Amino acid sequence: MSRSPVSATLTVNDKEVLLQAITTIKEKLPFLIDLSNEERKALPKMGDKSRAFVSKALEIATQNPEFLPRSFDLEEMRKDVQLYEALYPLLLALSQLQELVDDTSLAVGSEAYAAALQVYSYAKASGQTGGLDTVVEEMGQRFARKSRKAKPQAAAL
Repeated sequence: MSRSPVSATLTVNDKEVLLQAITTIKEKLPFLIDLSNEERKALPKMGDKSRAFVSKALEIATQNPEFLPRSFDLEEMRKDVQLYEALYPLLLALSQLQELVDDTSLAVGSEAYAAALQVYSYAKASGQTGGLDTVVEEMGQRFARKSRKAKPQAAAL
């Protein structure tokens, strides 16, 4: 698949506006939490099939609260379901945006790196580095292989 190179700029002002918009989103969602990997793994996950299950369970609990123990907080369940449903479209929109930003960043980084490789190659091949020898050598360090440490000789018995 062929794609056109990305040719765009992001002004400092636009970047600041975008960062402020992200800050505003965070401020409007003060209840957001940060889970550790262990916490994330331990939680049961709610996917598309589970959404229908949860919705039915809430409806059953709402219509038949008499079989629930007194300690069961039906109102808290209702709030959790409502919040999940309210966050879901935001999650989809932000996921799509993140994928676009990731893909664009990857493509632009690749273009910049390819151009840098050309500059390095041209500078190295020109032989007329005119005082650029040190810079070209420094750039070449990017490709230097790390020497493998010699394995220690076994102690003589």
